[in-house]
Amino acid sequence: MKLEKGDSLAKDYVSELWDYTRISVTQNSLQELSEIWDRWDDETKQLLYSNYGDLPYLLSIKVDERLFRALAQYWNPAYSYFTFGNVDLVPTVEEYTALLHCPRLQVDKAYSKAAYVPAFRKKLMSITGMSEQWITARIKQKGECKCIPWRNFRDLILAHPDEKRRALGHVDEVVSDLVDRLGKGVTPVPAILAETFRSLNACRRAGEGRFIGCAQLLIAWFDSHFWKVDKVLYRVFSQHYSPLKEIVATPRRDDISEENWIAILQNLQEDDVEWRAPWLIPDGILYSCESFDWVPLLGIWGAVGYAPLLVLRQYNSRQFVLVTYGLAQCEFLYRGDNYKKKVKEISQAWNQVHRMKRLAMGLMTTPEYGEWRRKRINDNILELNLESARPMEEYLQVIPSELEIIK
Repeated sequence: MKLEKGDSLAKDYVSELWDYTRISVTQNSLQELSEIWDRWDDETKQLLYSNYGDLPYLLSIKVDERLFRALAQYWNPAYSYFTFGNVDLVPTVEEYTALLHCPRLQVDKAYSKAAYVPAFRKKLMSITGMSEQWITARIKQKGECKCIPWRNFRDLILAHPDEKRRALGHVDEVVSDLVDRLGKGVTPVPAILAETFRSLNACRRAGEGRFIGCAQLLIAWFDSHFWKVDKVLYRVFSQHYSPLKEIVATPRRDDISEENWIAILQNLQEDDVEWRAPWLIPDGILYSCESFDWVPLLGIWGAVGYAPLLVLRQYNSRQFVLVTYGLAQCEFLYRGDNYKKKVKEISQAWNQVHRMKRLAMGLMTTPEYGEWRRKRINDNILELNLESARPMEEYLQVIPSELEIIK
């Protein structure tokens, strides 16, 4: 099928990615949310854990901006994954689902943007349980979107009579539908991945931009693959085991410069990577939806696709070349007159997902895959040409010691 359908890029395609991407990782302040969380008693906290999984642990994950800016340089928009030296990796549906650790989320019940969304005030009434008058009086216009300022929700969160509705932060018109469906068992993982991939794509292609996505979850995923961690052994089989909780409790270095991170990532070898996250025990690997040869993801503002079969080594399975034709065309915004038809098509495809059992065959790649990887035409990753870059000899003096620390 690969020979028949071909690659996602045209034969004579020339990559137009920028040599260096200036990405901003500015995030909303989580300090007030953390303070609110600390005020709650254990009963209220357990209620939130049972309904929304381990999301609260994301409040405690520090985002190393220097590491994040270095990561962005190695994002490959053509195939929706990271290319680090000799290593290809990408966050997968199974990995993010395991990290969030919420049994009530239905893994095949993915979020999709409704064709006709109820009025913003109606949706907020459903989420908060407050009256229409209360909601209408507090809705504000911010740019092209409607929202309710955080200060109007702060006291409501602390004193809401219904404990299940206390876990509510700033909600705007765009994300209110996703928030509303979380309580109905809809998994947010495909939407989180979609916006992560779309944001990295946009920044990488433009050479600059602000990352719009869950940076904390991406950093947690990175730590699980690149910092050599103690094996969790039998703990992962415990019903109460939380990979995010363990990641939060594990100290990490935060004094490595962006330039050194870039050098470390550029020189990564297969032995430097923890290929399978130690907390991951997948029952099956989602690899396609209905007639798609990959996994289409519907986000909050747009759609994108990713090909998990390109990173089978993350499941200790054999790595081969797969069909990627049309993958690049799967990315689109929710604008114009044609997107609703595409959204409907992808939503229906998620009703027929295809999974394969994990094949414990060790880290093997086929000769065809190795040849394909050498010939890829979109890998113009950063070559340490920062304006403030030091001579390569100085990097080489730093890299070995820091790699040893990472191992």
